[in-house]
Amino acid sequence: MAEKKQHGLGKGLDSIFGSNVEQFLDDIQNNNQDAPGRREVEIPVKEIRPNPYQPRKEFEPKALNELADSIRQHGIFTPLLVRKSVSGYDLITGERRLRAAKIAGLKTVPAISVEFTDEQMMEISLLENIQREDLNPIEEAAAYESLVKRLGYTQEKLAQRVGKSREYCANMLRLLKLPQDVQEMVTDRKLTMGHVRPLLALKDEDQMFEAAQHIIENKMSVREVEAYIKQIAGESGKNKKKKEIRAKDPMIRDLEHRIEEKLGTEVEIKSKKITISFHDTKDLNRILEVLDLIEISEADK
Repeated sequence: MAEKKQHGLGKGLDSIFGSNVEQFLDDIQNNNQDAPGRREVEIPVKEIRPNPYQPRKEFEPKALNELADSIRQHGIFTPLLVRKSVSGYDLITGERRLRAAKIAGLKTVPAISVEFTDEQMMEISLLENIQREDLNPIEEAAAYESLVKRLGYTQEKLAQRVGKSREYCANMLRLLKLPQDVQEMVTDRKLTMGHVRPLLALKDEDQMFEAAQHIIENKMSVREVEAYIKQIAGESGKNKKKKEIRAKDPMIRDLEHRIEEKLGTEVEIKSKKITISFHDTKDLNRILEVLDLIEISEADK
C-alpha cells in the first residue's frame, strides 16, 4: 500500500477536525473528483461574502488579471471552500479565485460547502496562505497575532499549529512593534524581514523610520544594516548619557564632587539614591572607616 503523501493544507488539522477532515481538505486541495462525501455545487458569485479572517490584504492586480484570463479559458479547477450562513455563503478559502472570477465575469463558481466554526475558518485561512507563501511578513505577523489574541494561543502552540519554530513566530510578532510607515515599506517589498528586524533594537520610532529610509536609499544589504543599527544604537546610548550629565542640577554635581573628595571614590546621586563605588573588600573597609562606621587595625590596612 502506497504511503499517503502529506499536503500543505491538511497538515496538522487533524488535531481539530480528525483524520477524515484532514483527508477531505487534502482532496479539495488536489481536486480529487472521486473523494467520498464530496459535495460540489455551483454558487452565485453575488451570494459569497469575503472571509473576515483572511490574513492576506494585498492582491497583485497583474496576477489577478492573469488568473482571470486562465479562468475564462479553462474555468476554475479547484473549487472554493465556503460555509452556509443565514443569508448566502461565507468564503473560507479561495479569495484569489473569487476575485479573478468576478474580473472574468463569471456569474457562478464551483464551491464545496462545509460547516466550520469561526476558529476553524481563521486557522484554515492562515494555514492555507502560509503553506502557499501568499503572505508578506507583515500580513503573516498580523495573522499570528490574531491567533494569539482571538484564540488564546501561546507562542508554543502557535509554532506547532503553523509548523514553524517558536523563535520564528516570536520574531514575526515583533515586527508589529515597528512604526506603521516602516511596516508599509515591508508590505511594499522595499524592505525584507532581514532588513527591518535589526531596527527593533532602536527604541525611538523616529529613529526607526529614518534608519529605514537610509537603508532603502543606500540599498544596504542585511549585514550592512546590522552594522549600521549597532552604530546608531551605540551613539544613542552615549548621547543619552551625555545629556543626563549635562542636565544634572549643578548643586547635585557639586555635592557629588565634595563626597568623592572625602571618600576618595566615585559617587553618583540619582533618582533619590546615592551610589558609592568601591574596587574590592579592602577599599570598602576603607570607605566605611572614613564614614566612621568601622575601625580597622594597623595590621589590616
